Amino acid sequence: EEQQASDLTITDYCQQNALSKTTFYAARSKLNASSESFVRAKVTKHVDAIEPQQPIILSISKVKVSLPPTTSASYLGQLLRELA
Repeated sequence: EEQQASDLTITDYCQQNALSKTTFYAARSKLNASSESFVRAKVTKHVDAIEPQQPIILSISKVKVSLPPTTSASYLGQLLRELA
């Protein structure tokens, strides 16, 4: 990859990096052999990590009321007014 990105010929790349062509080709064939078994994963869908929301717990005297975290503000307000 470095050699290809450098736009140098293999001979010039080997001379610049003090490599023999034999070493270069051996390393390249080793890389090609190991990359054949590699399967690139493709992202098909992005999912945001969501922390689970805690329930809303109201404690009034000896009574505990547990509401789902999706309870609307208007319902919660009405409930609090009724319990007051």
